[in-house]
Amino acid sequence: MKSDRISANGDLEVKLDPDRDCDLCPRLKAFRDDWRRREPDWFNSPVPSFMGRDARVLIVGLAPGLRGANRTGRPFTGDYAGDLLYQMLAEFGLSDGQFAARIDDGLHLTRAAITNAVRCVPPENKPTPAEINACRPFLVRTVAHHKTISAILALGKIAHDSVVRTFGQRLALFKFSHGGKHQLTPELTLYDSYHCSRYNTNTGVLTTDMFRNIFMDMRRDGVI
Repeated sequence: MKSDRISANGDLEVKLDPDRDCDLCPRLKAFRDDWRRREPDWFNSPVPSFMGRDARVLIVGLAPGLRGANRTGRPFTGDYAGDLLYQMLAEFGLSDGQFAARIDDGLHLTRAAITNAVRCVPPENKPTPAEINACRPFLVRTVAHHKTISAILALGKIAHDSVVRTFGQRLALFKFSHGGKHQLTPELTLYDSYHCSRYNTNTGVLTTDMFRNIFMDMRRDGVI
């Protein structure tokens, strides 16, 4: 798979998202191909980032959900985690339009963008370290592309670790904790939250108020 291509004017065009048939991770490709056979009407491809206008905060999740983003083709769209995330984005003025858990619902992001540490759905929602590493160049490019961001919100430890490694930092110096805040660079702050998955909310690991408090912290810091 080629990640870059030459544009019509001869310039190198850097791709922010994997190709539809990306083969960097054989296990993920095989899983994806199996679901293409099972559900030919689903997206069943690496899920591209959901880009917002003048993004101030980049939200980084783990990976597409099997019946969520892998089905719809948009991060956090089609499963419970997205219901809670998009509720917060609307509440804090980071989206326009009505979220209806469909890629054609007309929702737009404002001052926010959403991506995943791993762009393909992994079996049992558990990517391997090698798969996370293989997909990290796309996260590196996505971060570099958003010149206006001053914060990254990592949803869960895997997303946190991948972001820290994106900046070439040592994990030992940036411990993950819900509500944690880390200065990655003088201009960029990393905020941590437990993932807004149904499991975490059903078990009380993450409540709506706990999640809302992360966004309130970013607001107090002038990020959003």
